Amino acid sequence: MAQGYKLVTRKVTDLKGGAAQEKIYAIPDYNGHTDMDTLCVMIGARSTVSSADVKAVLDNLNFILDMELRAGRIVQLGEFGNFRLSLSSNGASDKKSFSQADVKGARVIFTPGASLRNTKKLVAFTSTEKKEDEGSGSEGGGGGSDRPEIE
Repeated sequence: MAQGYKLVTRKVTDLKGGAAQEKIYAIPDYNGHTDMDTLCVMIGARSTVSSADVKAVLDNLNFILDMELRAGRIVQLGEFGNFRLSLSSNGASDKKSFSQADVKGARVIFTPGASLRNTKKLVAFTSTEKKEDEGSGSEGGGGGSDRPEIE
């Protein structure tokens, strides 16, 4: 199954400070979400543990992950990948003028393991944009079928 994308228009400026130009970019077009309960049922169906057991483990993983990241550790989860904290800050002209107030905030960074990195290489993309009917001239089509025509 391919990952869908849709097109959006964004105004961008070049690094030299030129005038803003509109450009078209592709962004993911997600087709839903999987919540924790569904995830637990799916994992439970593939293993010998119940979905309640899976949920208990994932809840504890979240708790421990939070504790370990706050303690400044990188959390390695085998083939799944690694979690670590990163931060951003304002720049200062020298070390003496830098203060803790220059630290803007933290982010959690996930680095995927080998199998998830492979997914990035193998994923296929397909447009989810609806094509305009050529004869109608109206946006979004003129009431025709959304099924593809076979010639």
